[in-house]
Amino acid sequence: MGMFAGKKGMVLGVANDFSIAWAITRKLLDEGAEIGFTHLPGEKMERRVRKLVEPIGAKLLAACDVQKDEDIARTFDQAGQTYGALDFVLHSIAFAPIDDIKCNYVDCSREGFKTAMDVSVYSLVAVARQAAKVMPEGGSLLTLTYFGGERVVPGYNLMGVAKAALDASVKYLAYDLGPRKIRVNGVSAGPVKTLAASAVGDHDNLAGLYTAVSPLGRNITREEVGASGMFLLSDLASGITGEILHVDCGYNVMGSPGRAIEAAKAGAG
Repeated sequence: MGMFAGKKGMVLGVANDFSIAWAITRKLLDEGAEIGFTHLPGEKMERRVRKLVEPIGAKLLAACDVQKDEDIARTFDQAGQTYGALDFVLHSIAFAPIDDIKCNYVDCSREGFKTAMDVSVYSLVAVARQAAKVMPEGGSLLTLTYFGGERVVPGYNLMGVAKAALDASVKYLAYDLGPRKIRVNGVSAGPVKTLAASAVGDHDNLAGLYTAVSPLGRNITREEVGASGMFLLSDLASGITGEILHVDCGYNVMGSPGRAIEAAKAGAG
């Protein structure tokens, strides 16, 4: 019997089977969770997500535009009607206009900044507010962030600033929702090939950098991120809230290139 047997939740933001959200979903399903899903409005996005969730017998697949409070409220009303009380919610949503990601941060537009903050950051606030209404006994919220919100990662640009705001939101939401026994955490994963990642940087070079610099001497796997996300949503993490868990083979702790310097010297010699 899995640790999520009898537990119910919602996953917002699965794009395809390469999504980190889907890796976490698979781990949750393996542990017995019952899960509802959302998709962006439109037939194309519905078909893409439906192809993933129909085979697992999902009872709820709802269109949700997180820039509309009424959509979020309707989604969690539907979740409450379908599942009763929820135990967990996974928020895997981020967006900025491509031109505002590709340009230097100093050149991003005002409208692009607003959009990035609205979709990538405020959506977590709005989702948390509605999710709390269907978590009368408490629960767990998880979002996905990235090291580019803590340090400059060239090419991440505007999304790095959005992730910094998302990281701060995790902490403040953890404080606000703590009295309701609702935990809020984030997973900061190393480079993983996803639809979103393709828009903001050179995955292969980043993965190579993590392999060269991280203490474990390799990049992470999608399955490792999935297991870590499942852990934070589970009762095993009942004493953890307001945290950003780095799943990056230790890359974030390094203050210098470490052994990569030795390797470079050996190669030069």
